[in-house]
Amino acid sequence: MTKATWPLVANGLPANLAAARPRVAAAAAQARTVRLPALFDEPRARELVWPSSKMAGDFRDYQALVGRGWAMILYSIDQIGRGGAGAKFARENAGLYIESVYDGHFAAAQIGKNLLVNYKKLGGAGAFGRALPQAEVERLAAIYSEPRYRLYPHTAVKYGT
Repeated sequence: MTKATWPLVANGLPANLAAARPRVAAAAAQARTVRLPALFDEPRARELVWPSSKMAGDFRDYQALVGRGWAMILYSIDQIGRGGAGAKFARENAGLYIESVYDGHFAAAQIGKNLLVNYKKLGGAGAFGRALPQAEVERLAAIYSEPRYRLYPHTAVKYGT
């Protein structure tokens, strides 16, 4: 849903907020359903060594930035619709929330891009054993790829839009 909704906000909040609200709400709802793969949860991430632990952090960044970003974009739309002092604050800060969605997707796209290279560099299955088997690395690299996660166009939002 993010990729379909992204063009609505990539350059700032749209002029017709009421029309955009259902799509932003759907993107926010979908973002709330994203769960960390078991590999990246806190207990297992502690077993990983750099740069694998950084990739676990990249996924947590994705989860937090995208989930909160869409929620705050939706909140901004609602605040602007209500008017008043909250509307001014929401409009002035919407760019930050839009940028966080982009940044979260960029972080996720880096996971697959670097996972296989770093896995091999650190010794592969022989070094990681059960903490990170080859099959799991290949599955994650396919899932967290640039074509799947990178957002286009790049955000061109200006603060105060």
